[in-house]
Amino acid sequence: MERVTVPIPGRAYDVVIGAGVVADAATYLPELGRAEHAFVITDQAVADAWIPPLAGALGARGLHPVVLSVPSGEAAKTLQVYGTLLHQLATQEAHRDDVVVALGGGSTGDLAGFVASTYMRGMRLVQVSTTLTGQVDAAIGGKTAVNLPEGKNLVGTFFQPVVVLCDTGTLATLSDRDFRSGLAEVAKYGLTIDLELLEGLERDPSAVLARDPAALEPLVARCVTAKAATVAADETDLGARLVLNYGHTLGHALERVDAFAGRSHGEAIAIGMVFAARLAEERGVCEPGLSARTARLLASLGLETDGELPPVRDVLAAFRMDKKFRGGVRFVLLERVGRPVVVDDVPDHEMRGVLLEMGATA
Repeated sequence: MERVTVPIPGRAYDVVIGAGVVADAATYLPELGRAEHAFVITDQAVADAWIPPLAGALGARGLHPVVLSVPSGEAAKTLQVYGTLLHQLATQEAHRDDVVVALGGGSTGDLAGFVASTYMRGMRLVQVSTTLTGQVDAAIGGKTAVNLPEGKNLVGTFFQPVVVLCDTGTLATLSDRDFRSGLAEVAKYGLTIDLELLEGLERDPSAVLARDPAALEPLVARCVTAKAATVAADETDLGARLVLNYGHTLGHALERVDAFAGRSHGEAIAIGMVFAARLAEERGVCEPGLSARTARLLASLGLETDGELPPVRDVLAAFRMDKKFRGGVRFVLLERVGRPVVVDDVPDHEMRGVLLEMGATA
């Protein structure tokens, strides 16, 4: 069992990582005072497998679990679903002392966190992450949000949980596609922050791809450690935390252009990292070879690094709806692996050129 602290001043919390964490959740929940109910926001597929052990653990802490079902994936992250959950909390007479529990992947966590941060001006939030994307990235750091048709994560808050539980045993139940999608975020940490992680993935990813429990627990812990330090230094995404958006500018644009029904988040981020590497090479920010190295790494993890892209005009329009657009499109680029820089002034013609080289239509 691994335990990593996210050391945000005044609001530090633990991320507990290991097999069996859900069933043992009673052991890891912090003191919850006068809480009587735990409102568990989850989708049906996750609920069938993980509500029974989680409900038992919550009951052992004197909490009555109330399950609130939502759609799977990005379909949950809408203002309509958010509003429905608020009404359900009100009709169930939820109080500020009660607890919201996010059970599922990154989308469920984003939605549940937004609900917890806004209902009665804030309830305590417990993140119970069941996907690799959630465990290494989405559940940690306090970003909450829902999407609009115009863009991803445009309505949300920064709101930290009181604990994050990452049961690596749940990763065995993921589809191959969902598991590989999470590996894109793992690769992001290797390319931007953790060179030892990168070298291990490049040397031999077979144990990770086989979902060997002995490999998954330290893998998740390394990623959480990297994110915890970055979030603690920059909770609200104004400086150091921006490097965690590597590959996400194009990735989010692709998700939005496909109406959140095409590539998965990780699949889009993989394309985004290749784009960022090619853009860095075109600008002379890095030495040649970064994009080829990036593509080799991602391909070894089972992720596509090319494929059909939307028309350039649609991608450029989506870029302008990015949350971090400030009179220009912001990208995280690499001077070399492990050395990211933030660039705010990439002109349209440079982005268009790389997109066309990658197969987008004019």
